[in-house]
Amino acid sequence: MFTMRFDMRAPAFGAKPEDLYSAALEMSAWGQENGCMAIQVSEHHRSSDGYLPSPMILASAIAARTETIPIQVAALVLPLHDPVDIAEQMVVLDLVSKGRVSYVMAVGYVAAEYAMFGREMKGRGRRIEECLDVLQAAFRGEEFEYEGRPVRVTPSPFTEGGPFMFMGGGSPVVARRAARYGMGVLAMGGNPELRSIYLEACEEHGKPPGLFIDPEPGQANSAFVARDPDVAWEKWGPHLLHDAMAYAEWMGDDIDSATKSGSLTIEGLRAEKGNYQIFSPEEAIAEIEARGRIQLQPLCGGLPPEYAWESLETIAGDVIPNVKV
Repeated sequence: MFTMRFDMRAPAFGAKPEDLYSAALEMSAWGQENGCMAIQVSEHHRSSDGYLPSPMILASAIAARTETIPIQVAALVLPLHDPVDIAEQMVVLDLVSKGRVSYVMAVGYVAAEYAMFGREMKGRGRRIEECLDVLQAAFRGEEFEYEGRPVRVTPSPFTEGGPFMFMGGGSPVVARRAARYGMGVLAMGGNPELRSIYLEACEEHGKPPGLFIDPEPGQANSAFVARDPDVAWEKWGPHLLHDAMAYAEWMGDDIDSATKSGSLTIEGLRAEKGNYQIFSPEEAIAEIEARGRIQLQPLCGGLPPEYAWESLETIAGDVIPNVKV
């Protein structure tokens, strides 16, 4: 009935990073016992608030604390990485988790990250395709050459053919690339034609369509539940606003996303009724009954763990037992 996402932002006015990381693992274990459907971890670099730079490590730690929950790295900015190294990490994590970890591969959109890794933003589409070629060959157990290097990735992954991969993004290029590589799509919302473009490209390349997931208008991807939302917005609002403004700054004017907010105040963010919402238990029940799930970001914007636990425990006590299935 619920999912959880962790990006581990830790602005100076929020909780300490070490407390947030400990809480993320405890919450993952709690999710195992309380019906969590999936956990996502994300990737960004050189962020002033310490955004998670190593999602594979956190995904591994979560896999060790859980047994059945699917885990998704969403998104992995693949062109920043050596694909041979990533292939080996993915294989080991696939074995550790017994196939529970999937990936959303993206080209990324933050120029400073590319500069940090000595890579050019221009040509990143070509670069991600080179990386995907390497990953698919590696997961087949082939011996091949990459950049003049002899490569063979061992051991074999737990999942036949390698871990499940989506393409992430919102452009027709992304949809067509996903079809060509036989991948699903995790879209960004805002382009109602993208699904048709993807399906047509799958047919053109003779590939069966994979999962196509696109955020619905008005869907909260960073949701919380409180018995008194007014009080909760006073306490938690600064953290939600920090998260919203940080993403908006990265995206700028050129990137459109269903999760993007233009709000500069807590009041404005609340009035949007968009990606960031604090539901009452009754509203959360309605959200689950309408959409099948509620998507949580418990530690959003460095939210102190005691506030996050307040939301999670309200969901477990006041929401889940009262959902009509």
